[in-house]
Amino acid sequence: MALGRIVLDGIQFKQPELYSNRELGLLAFHHRVLDLAMDDAVPLLERLRFLCISSTNLDEFFEIRVAGIKEQIAFGSAQPGPDNLSPRETLAQIRRAAHELVEDQYRILNDVLIPALAAQNIRFVRRTQWNDRQAEWVLRYFNSDLLPVLSPLGLDPAHPFPRVLNKSLNFIISLEGRDAFGRAGSVAVVQAPRSLPRLIPLPLEYAQGPHDFVLLSSIIHAQVNTLFPGMKVTGCYQFRATRNSDLFVDEEEIDDLLRAVQGELLTRHYGDAVRLEVADNCPADMADFLLQQFNLDPDDLYRVNGLVNLNRLLAIYDLPDRGDLRYPAFSPAPLSQGAHATDLFERIRARDIVLHHPYQSFAPVLEFVRQAAADPSVLAIKQTLYRTGTDSDFVRALIDAALAGKEVTVVIELRARFDEEANIALASKLQEAGAHVVYGVVGYKTHAKMILVVRREGRRLRRYTHLGTGNYHVRTASQYTDIGLLTADQAFGEDVHKLFQQLTGLGRVTRLKRILQSPFTLHRNLLAKIARATDCARQGQPARIIAKMNALVEPQIIAALYEAASAGVRIDLIVRGICCLRPGVPGVSESITVRSIVGRFLEHSRVYCFEYGDEQELYCSSADWMERNFFRRVEVAFPIEDADARTRLRASLLQYLNDNTEAWRLHPDGSYHRIKVAASERPRSAQNGLLRTLAQTPPA
Repeated sequence: MALGRIVLDGIQFKQPELYSNRELGLLAFHHRVLDLAMDDAVPLLERLRFLCISSTNLDEFFEIRVAGIKEQIAFGSAQPGPDNLSPRETLAQIRRAAHELVEDQYRILNDVLIPALAAQNIRFVRRTQWNDRQAEWVLRYFNSDLLPVLSPLGLDPAHPFPRVLNKSLNFIISLEGRDAFGRAGSVAVVQAPRSLPRLIPLPLEYAQGPHDFVLLSSIIHAQVNTLFPGMKVTGCYQFRATRNSDLFVDEEEIDDLLRAVQGELLTRHYGDAVRLEVADNCPADMADFLLQQFNLDPDDLYRVNGLVNLNRLLAIYDLPDRGDLRYPAFSPAPLSQGAHATDLFERIRARDIVLHHPYQSFAPVLEFVRQAAADPSVLAIKQTLYRTGTDSDFVRALIDAALAGKEVTVVIELRARFDEEANIALASKLQEAGAHVVYGVVGYKTHAKMILVVRREGRRLRRYTHLGTGNYHVRTASQYTDIGLLTADQAFGEDVHKLFQQLTGLGRVTRLKRILQSPFTLHRNLLAKIARATDCARQGQPARIIAKMNALVEPQIIAALYEAASAGVRIDLIVRGICCLRPGVPGVSESITVRSIVGRFLEHSRVYCFEYGDEQELYCSSADWMERNFFRRVEVAFPIEDADARTRLRASLLQYLNDNTEAWRLHPDGSYHRIKVAASERPRSAQNGLLRTLAQTPPA
């Protein structure tokens, strides 16, 4: 089947009509996240959190996606994507959409959230609102905490424009007069110290309420004259540059991946600029001057009405006495109590354990490794780590196991974006404890989530495995939806053993019994399963595909889904982020629906359900349906074979398909519209429903 088009009953369907742009799809997802900041049904501090998340998402979008497109243009690439947009055309559309998103962010902040927070006695006190006592306190704070670490930089031939750190807060200052040496300076730069918070709480004796805050930028604005004695400050404007943060490692030339990544980390903060944010009152000549310094075009300039890094507002999210403004707490369900509740290995031998996080506790996964580390019958532990946090309980358990003399092998992905430095530190700790640490396969990110425990039981060795859709990260396990499988099935154990051999040693691909693997078997097996459903429908039998993932991009998979839909397969897709497929196109995808769920938890699990007549297959996976996941990563998809667990997971998919409060429907033109509760309907939230049915203590 050709990548460029598919042929259905002799009719050719070309890409531009059937494929949406990946980058614009990602921006649309960021807008859906921002929409929750406007939702009155969401607690107020959670609305602020969603605003901050949308800002952080947009930062990364520029650092990685926009940076990559700009590199394509610089290298002269005009190759269009499946949607037939060239890199230059894509960048033009990104700029329009990104400017709209930024305008919406600051409108929501200033017109909606700040007044709503003030009504709850959470205030950002502006300079124009300070009373005399507050102004005196600010001056003392400036002199004691801020002035000693500020270094104003006057610009002249001996003081060129400074190297500005990626996403750091800075001020461009216009001046009149002469300094102590008689130099006539007109422009200076002040870089805000990264060591100080951007939100400073006013002491209660100076505040008008329990939660009054002053912005660091306001303090610098108020006292900027102090930095240039004898001169007149005629303007002070904040700015922030976003830089290319994608690491480049020449995998054909390196001989030590660790050293190569460490070397690239040193330059990450100073990559080529891709975006400039300035205060909305910054004069045009100042903005033009900054654009020249960063070698940017006018379209790369974003004027903002507020602080240039909205994510800094997240500091108030954890106010200890305002739990009423956050989502109500809940307790995830532990493993059900049984005759051998404390012996996890016996529990796993008795029956597969399928966990649905965060509704069901992530603790059994950590306990699995802890018990393995402490159990004298365990001989070896092997685990992949992609993102796990800087202070990881998993790493501590693995270190304990290594110190106890067990064979511990850890495959750490050094190129997990923005976690590279943390992963290098974890690798060093593990190596110091005597663990075997490898960095996967050069050219392929190891994204699979696997643990293998080898245990001596009598005269035999038994393998226990954990396979998951999410990372071994305790904090994100409480915020992301994911699926995990704990099993003593020896076919799974043999497969995972072969996968670790493949990652740590050398050799050809060996056949796996249960698990599908990228970059070797996952893509072609998914195509085969879609084709089987297609043949089933053509024979007049019921056929259905329900698939949940973070992104659907890969053209061959999309073409196969179009062909299946044209044959009568019912296809329901739950795609959180990017979806390049267009549902509901007459004659092509009328039997395909696509929805995105955006709510309290980040929908991160990947679940694929294929139904052929009376037969059903259900897989969970670490992989989205993207080229990188199929061809440039090590991924796994594993079947759920326990009938009760399979029924439960399919039922959860149906809850997502019935959601009418947190769901967005994708339309044939590529636009998303939030599903509204009809007057005759009751509100249905998949996440709330799963909390009620799975959590130990549902939210009040």
